[in-house]
Amino acid sequence: MANDVLINVGPGETRVAVISDGRLEELYIERTAGLPEGEGRAGHSVLSNIVLGRVQRVLPAMQAAFVDIGLDRAGFLGAKEARCLADLPGFGEGLPPITNCVREGEAILVQIIKDPIGDKGARLSANVTIPGRLLILVPNQKGVAMSRRIEDEAERERLAAIVGAFDGQPGCMAGAGYIVRTVAIGAGEAELREDAERLALGWAEIEEKARGARVPSTVYCDLDPIARALRDCVGADVDRVLLDDAAALDEARAYAAEAMPEVLAKLELFDGPDMFERAGIEEEIEALLGPRVPLSCGGWITIETTEALTAIDVNSGSFTASSGLEETSFRINQDAAAEIGRQLRLRAIGGLVVIDFIHQGDPENVARVLQTLAMSLGRDRVPTQISPMSEFGLVEMTRKRVRDPIVKFLTEPARGVLAGGRVKTAATIANEFLRRIEAEARLNPGRTVNCAAHPEIARWISEQAVVLQRLRERIGSRFRIEAREGWPRDRFDVAVEAPRAVSAIPAK
Repeated sequence: MANDVLINVGPGETRVAVISDGRLEELYIERTAGLPEGEGRAGHSVLSNIVLGRVQRVLPAMQAAFVDIGLDRAGFLGAKEARCLADLPGFGEGLPPITNCVREGEAILVQIIKDPIGDKGARLSANVTIPGRLLILVPNQKGVAMSRRIEDEAERERLAAIVGAFDGQPGCMAGAGYIVRTVAIGAGEAELREDAERLALGWAEIEEKARGARVPSTVYCDLDPIARALRDCVGADVDRVLLDDAAALDEARAYAAEAMPEVLAKLELFDGPDMFERAGIEEEIEALLGPRVPLSCGGWITIETTEALTAIDVNSGSFTASSGLEETSFRINQDAAAEIGRQLRLRAIGGLVVIDFIHQGDPENVARVLQTLAMSLGRDRVPTQISPMSEFGLVEMTRKRVRDPIVKFLTEPARGVLAGGRVKTAATIANEFLRRIEAEARLNPGRTVNCAAHPEIARWISEQAVVLQRLRERIGSRFRIEAREGWPRDRFDVAVEAPRAVSAIPAK
């Protein structure tokens, strides 16, 4: 089946879906509305931004420092992430004292490696990295590292030899290191060198900008959502990249022509509205907000997240194997293990995860289930670690937490009679509303679109001048949004005015 990347560009958010063998495997949503000016690139995430910040406090007891990076809360810089700044070399594998790395009041260049989550500020690193198409530049650390997904030893050695020779060559950085990305498999020396030279130019621009910047200020933002989707999600195995917006397609073509010309032939414009709806992705996104995930065997898994950890419970449901209890448990656990990796990716769940598998007595079956779980997590871009299964059928694992889970991003704690549950945020509902307006306008070009929504949703949209302007440009039709008191917050209506009747002119 086709492997596609679908990019849905709306007035208020951009959504990227990666489809592999007909199944949704990865989902990224980036808001392009609702942020104040000057927060870096448009979007809810500040991940990978490089900031010239100022050290506020150094805490030797915690081996950490807090750095003002221009957000509501100071960022957290641990000694491990600050060691490249140490005054005294030679600590080996041990960590230098944080006081040897930074001083209070000092201006330093740091990168955001974890978004602010809940009450916690962003996590920072002084060992900044700049991602390219094939390589990641590490300006403050020499050497060549490989993506863990490059498994062929001969290919690892070939790539390491090519990239290791770039140090100090004309156009490349001297004294820098590189991480070779998975997409570099099979790449030639010319391609790799071109990427290294482009990264060196990018780093020179960052250094120049930092020299004249006020403190704190963002001196580097990652690519916009469309270019980033091409860079990170489109490999040789992708057949098509579908975009539902002509301007976005032009942006994608411009980036591909410069950085990855082999992708140009894969870029296509999706003709018509509701691309995600037609592909069944809207329904899958709704399902990600619920705790229960059905399995093909008839069982299910339940996913519940707390502040401390995420618990996943495997249930047999009505499934019973004819060969007995052990086979029943094995079949259900196998299905669950194959699905858990996918669900963690789609839901953006990080931190500690505890999986309660159904008890198995056969050690070989236990090993096979753990192998399936490892394979399920193997396509993850985020680092994971899995522990052995305990005698009670529990498996503990960790997945690096880099952004809010999708449930937390799209919903919020309910108030009033619904207290204890979660409901969609105003921004989530407003973006659904905007997509409906655009779809109706595209199906009825030139006709006025009359819209109605809860006052909070109407107010949210009215306050987003950029979003309203984008919507007008995209649909080319008039629209009116009316606030309706007494409506549930998640209700909205979109109707198109009937065309005016034209009176016939009698012939003379």
